[in-house]
Amino acid sequence: MHSETRHPLPDLAATEALGRRIAALLRAGDVVALSGGLGAGKTTLARAIIAALGHRGEVPSPTFAIIQTYDPPDVELPLVHADFYRLEDPAEAEELGLDDYLQDGALIAEWPEMAGGFAHDPACLAIHIETSGDDRVAIARAGDDWLKRWG
Repeated sequence: MHSETRHPLPDLAATEALGRRIAALLRAGDVVALSGGLGAGKTTLARAIIAALGHRGEVPSPTFAIIQTYDPPDVELPLVHADFYRLEDPAEAEELGLDDYLQDGALIAEWPEMAGGFAHDPACLAIHIETSGDDRVAIARAGDDWLKRWG
């Protein structure tokens, strides 16, 4: 069972507000899977979540490093920000040891489809950012573990 909600993102403030909402509900074992085209705003939303968890300073895009980790006290919850765009095979994601991170922390995954996807995971909040001209809307699908929290 998945619950789908739509969140217009007319400006940076709306994206930051959505990031704060997600961060407030995030717990160990969760995956926030961000999908959408190039330039849709996935990294902007990831940065908003990371900032809402307490990180101050730059949040580099993990496009080339693939994963960037954040640990307390820098953030409230151990977190991995991953960008799977450059993976050539979903099996490469398994080599990153993400399951180890998820025991104590959460994962923000950009381009989740390149890593085999996470939407089947009950701990996944899948967010697809659609763009049309200058308009953006985040379509969130909450997995079973998120349903009560996401509302």
